[in-house]
Amino acid sequence: MAHETRVLRPEEWDGWYDHLELAFGGVPEAEEERELYRSLTEIERSLGVWDGGTCVASAGAFTFRVAVPGGALVPAAGVTMVGVTPTHRRRGLLTALMRRQLDDIRAGGEPVAVLTASDPAIYGRYGYGTAAYSLSVDVDTSRVRLRLPPGADGVRMRLVDPQEALAVCEAVYAELVPRRPGMTARQPGWERQALLDPASGRSGRSPLKCVLAEREADGEVLGYARYRVRPEWELSGSAGVVEVQDLDALDPAAYGALWAYVFGIDLTWSVRATKRPVDDPLLHLVTDVRRTRALTRDSLHLRLVDLGAALEARTYGTPLDVVLEVEDAFCPWNAGRWRLTGDAKGATCARTGDPAELALSVAELGSAYLGGVTLSSLAGAGRVTELRPGALAEASRAFASDLAPWLPHGF
Repeated sequence: MAHETRVLRPEEWDGWYDHLELAFGGVPEAEEERELYRSLTEIERSLGVWDGGTCVASAGAFTFRVAVPGGALVPAAGVTMVGVTPTHRRRGLLTALMRRQLDDIRAGGEPVAVLTASDPAIYGRYGYGTAAYSLSVDVDTSRVRLRLPPGADGVRMRLVDPQEALAVCEAVYAELVPRRPGMTARQPGWERQALLDPASGRSGRSPLKCVLAEREADGEVLGYARYRVRPEWELSGSAGVVEVQDLDALDPAAYGALWAYVFGIDLTWSVRATKRPVDDPLLHLVTDVRRTRALTRDSLHLRLVDLGAALEARTYGTPLDVVLEVEDAFCPWNAGRWRLTGDAKGATCARTGDPAELALSVAELGSAYLGGVTLSSLAGAGRVTELRPGALAEASRAFASDLAPWLPHGF
């Protein structure tokens, strides 16, 4: 029977999502999480492949805006819900969905696509490059202390109901978004994701808690932390764990004060946090960085869909004038030579017949786009070729970001 590839119909959502759960191991999600993603699904951007009446492959997209170097928020397709049923693997269904999806993204005028990957080896062949990494820490708070920034003693902590504090926490988050590449502006409904707390998923942890960092002088909210406590006991006494979900602040004093709060929770010996930026200031607050047990992994993968528009949408840290020879077999409209000229005020990128000065694929440009992966490091791996002496160093400096790109949450 021939497979049918088309846009999801609203009444088919349950079967479509059931297929996705099967593709990811078959463990049903909590009803609260399922209902959240039902409400967030953009039906018109959700694709499926049907074998008879059964969905056997899927791919969707969310409408996002992602921060880029310079602070602009660039329209981006948040690729999601990608899966193929085990019975239909190795038949080209994923490639067909990626082809259809990227064509649709281009037609919709979004210059970039972003995703988080369950298997990062998959997406390179479709032109995605790893553009941001994340940090996980597991801090032995019985032995590690903090060197707090000036002003931290002028910040007070207030425990609040996470739902009641949502608006003020979102205001802090929104102010931070343009400061760091990779962060996504919260679209309506996405604020609910941070409050997901099904009892079935706690595995011995407390319900989600929220603390606000307020300026002592006037009560202004400067930051917040959301966390859970896992009580644990040993023969020698308590050995609980604080699991930090979110911790954001507008200034160093509030940031340090929030970490001091979670480090000091009674009956706990460690603090664990995932999905932190790789240049997290916490690494400079602790007295013993080795006992943070810091690990990094890939986080955000990015693809330039409209190369010229994407490169023009960000700024560059140093003046740049370079001709790029770009390879892009999957989206050939990007392939060829492009002259990129830019600085801290803006950029232009247009096709040119001038001699190439750097040669690379679109995946390498995707990796370097947010400024966290340098072109020089990619060249060291043989993935960027310098054709004019000096062009690599110039471009690598210009593309770099002062702050590492960071994706605070999945999608």
